[in-house]
Formats: sequence, structure tokens, C-alpha cells
Amino acid sequence: MSQHSEPTTAQAPFPSGAIQPQTVPGKTLGIVSVILPFVGFGLIGLILGIVAKSQSKKAGAKNTPAVVGIVLGAISVVVGLIVTIAIIVGIGAVAQQCQQLGPGVHQVGATTITCGS
Repeated sequence: MSQHSEPTTAQAPFPSGAIQPQTVPGKTLGIVSVILPFVGFGLIGLILGIVAKSQSKKAGAKNTPAVVGIVLGAISVVVGLIVTIAIIVGIGAVAQQCQQLGPGVHQVGATTITCGS
């Protein structure tokens, strides 16, 4: 009777000197900071980008998504401020025009202005 043993395949243990992938502190937060300005939360994206960059800097790691998030967040905040100022100025101009014209519907050039009572 012959014994037939099946060959065993031993897996080599993980070498102790091998480089294991490390997670960059703040990287996920950096990615979130890139997305937020596109969905209307530029200020939050800017803040999260700064926090993510700070976390990565403390760990001595590079965090490109955090830098991109900071830039996009800052641009979003500036554009938001410009739009808000333009809207306020526009409303002020219409209010001033209505003050001069009085209540009713008025045609000024190609623009129709409706002023309240």
C-alpha cells in the first residue's frame, strides 16, 4: 500500500521589511472637500480642506485632494459673495426705480417693472 500524499502549498509569510500601503491622514476628508463646492457647500468644503491639509501636514504626508478642496472651496466662496452682492445691488436698483415710478406696472425701455402698492 503506497501512501500518496497531496502536495502542500505553503504561502510565504508577509516579509517584515516589505512596505505596506499606509493611509494618509485627512485624505478622505480632502476628497470630501473637493466634492462639496460642486453641490453648493463651498465654505464647508474650504474648511474641511484646511482641516484635512492640517492633519496630513502633522503626519508629514502630502494630501493633494485637500489642496484642491481648499482652492475650489475658496473659489466657490468668492463667486458666491460676488453673486450675492450682485443680487443685493440689483434689488436695490429696482427698489430705487420703484420709489421714483410709484406703484403699478411700468415699461422702462425693454424692461417691465412691477412695483407694489
